[in-house]
Amino acid sequence: MRRFNVPLIAAMAVALPPLAANAGGPLVDIRSVDPTIIVELRYAGRNNLVGYPLYPSGTCALTRPEVASGLAAAQAFLRRYQFGLKIWDAYRPVAVQEKLWHASHNSDYVANPEIGVGSLHSWGVAIDATLVDTWNRPVRMPSDFDDFTPAAMWRYVGPHADVRAHVHLLQIAMRNAGFWGLRTEWWHFTIADWQKYLSNQAARTAQVSGTQWRGKL
Repeated sequence: MRRFNVPLIAAMAVALPPLAANAGGPLVDIRSVDPTIIVELRYAGRNNLVGYPLYPSGTCALTRPEVASGLAAAQAFLRRYQFGLKIWDAYRPVAVQEKLWHASHNSDYVANPEIGVGSLHSWGVAIDATLVDTWNRPVRMPSDFDDFTPAAMWRYVGPHADVRAHVHLLQIAMRNAGFWGLRTEWWHFTIADWQKYLSNQAARTAQVSGTQWRGKL
């Protein structure tokens, strides 16, 4: 499969309400836009960074409508190759981001919600995704979710050709659908025009502090 460079974003990254405090706009359920997209919110279970659920059972994967439309486009592309999307995370309340920050205190990967704009997940413009096969079974990828090791880097350099093909296919699908990838997390994608969805003050902060944004979940 042809290799390509996904544009790198310089920054990053309870019942969920229809209007998010940070997002400042309407959010939609991803599966209401494309019900074929699989959702497995990792923070709704125990298999995650903190080891216990951070979302209530039955939480939907919410994003801004434009993000959901982009995901539907990526899904249509992947279906042509007998693959599909699985969403690991979407809109993330600031309260959950605070818990992740306190659990990790690792500013290399986890955004401090009290600094700058926090995580772009909390603005409804970022998602975490992986691939499934035509039977909705997981396929081999470079690492698991929230794996803060070199294996999580978006440019896979390992020896397995199938893993390389899978991650490249995911990157191509998301790039073509209008998303940017993240250097430190192969699973993380942000809508390319993310800045227009931030508040004016937050957007100014992002522009001024852009060189300090290292790509945090």
